Amino acid sequence: MYAFTFERPTTVADAQKLAASGAQMLAGGQTMLASMKLRLSAPEQVADLGGIKELVGIRREGNAIVIGAMTRHADVATHADVLAAIPALADLAGGIGDRQVRAMGTLGGSVANNDPAACYPSAVLALNATIHTTERTIAADDFFLGMFATALNEGELITAISFPATAHAAYLKFKQPASRFAMVGVFVAKTDSGVRVAVTGAGNGVFRHAGLEAALNQSFTVASAAAVKIDATDLNADIHASAAYRANLISVQTQRAVAKIVG
Repeated sequence: MYAFTFERPTTVADAQKLAASGAQMLAGGQTMLASMKLRLSAPEQVADLGGIKELVGIRREGNAIVIGAMTRHADVATHADVLAAIPALADLAGGIGDRQVRAMGTLGGSVANNDPAACYPSAVLALNATIHTTERTIAADDFFLGMFATALNEGELITAISFPATAHAAYLKFKQPASRFAMVGVFVAKTDSGVRVAVTGAGNGVFRHAGLEAALNQSFTVASAAAVKIDATDLNADIHASAAYRANLISVQTQRAVAKIVG
């Protein structure tokens, strides 16, 4: 690694000041530290958000579960309120990486990083969550802009994410064996505004699948999902899977998610 200065703010206000001065924010560090070790990233100043207590925690507010940005994956996976209100979200968090990753990785870090194969963005998008920041609230549909790109402004920090409660949701992931990232992950949710289907790992970022949503809104059955042809044109192709294979995985994982929801 290159030399850098290390800061540990204890308030959001202090973190904002550091961000405004150009400091790189450190959340769980699962991506940032690896890139620094490989010298792909060389920040001159790093600010660890781990000491900001107001960014940690899970609470229920009306019909929503509000999760602080610095809440660890392991805590989301085991929290009683998440298990009761959105079991699919707890299931997703429990399947991220391995035990060490889940003990250090954070919700806000994952969402802000927006890795195209990350699990959390699919939950945020499918559940129509709201991202709370130091400046505003952002709807899920407006947040994810592409590979590692979001609507966050320079120096703007995620403080929490609010997820509408629903028991009618499921996340199915086909894992890349070494990294355990999603080769393809599909999150299906029956929300108050209809069915939402979010796909991760298959393209250059998380996306909703309009065809699957239309079919499942008309008939929420496995057969309905299976009848949708998945276009592979814009999907990823690499050493792990072809675009056609990923297209097939989207269909299969959606069918399995629907089957899990309907029981």
